[in-house]
Amino acid sequence: MKLLSWNVNGIRAVIEKNFGEFVSTEQPDILCLQETKARPEQVQLPLELSGYHTYWNSAEKPGYSGVAVFSREEPLEVQLGMGHDEHDREGRVLTLEFPEFILVNVYTPNAQDELKRLPYRLSWDEAFRQHVAKHALKKPVVFCGDLNVAHHEIDLARPKDNRKNPGFSDEERESFGKLLGAGFTDTFRHLYPDLTDAYSWWSYRGGARQRNVGWRIDYFGVSTSFIDRVTAAEILPKVLGSDHCPVGITLT
Repeated sequence: MKLLSWNVNGIRAVIEKNFGEFVSTEQPDILCLQETKARPEQVQLPLELSGYHTYWNSAEKPGYSGVAVFSREEPLEVQLGMGHDEHDREGRVLTLEFPEFILVNVYTPNAQDELKRLPYRLSWDEAFRQHVAKHALKKPVVFCGDLNVAHHEIDLARPKDNRKNPGFSDEERESFGKLLGAGFTDTFRHLYPDLTDAYSWWSYRGGARQRNVGWRIDYFGVSTSFIDRVTAAEILPKVLGSDHCPVGITLT
């Protein structure tokens, strides 16, 4: 089973670029999107997605945030949000239960410049950690999406320059470590613990993508008990259309 995740930075914009070709080429069994910036009725999906069941969680604020999941298999149950009013207005979480695992698609809030939103971000992280841990009591969890944090220095091109910046603050890195410590494994680092220059997001400024001055902030995490089911983990930097690129895993 092939699972892909992509922060598309606006689904309507990426559909006008290469989205249909991407789906046709990759043929994912499950595709998770973040930062859709649209409601489903505003989107004309390409024919390549006609065979998928579609699920959306859009933000209350128009043109902001939002996540979506496209799955060939119909899930047993679907949950929008985490059941917390303070965290569920921005359309950031979709949880789908399948026979063998529970999938959680997430778009984590950014701590913003000067870490203005860091307290809220840490509160969000705690709620998300509780959300996935609760579901993991039922069956293995696969969570994926834009987690908006580079966990270790190896996960971004210029760690010394970004030490206290959003996405690489000590507090956010520690919080992500707590998420993994709750019984989950970062699939890419599990398979490639020492691989450098592997990034999933690049600034639009200064030709960062062309020079590969990037960050790895998009993840697939799985319940540690489920890690043996992961046979491959990948980053697809050649797929254009967003400031992020897709990431994926293959399950047996």
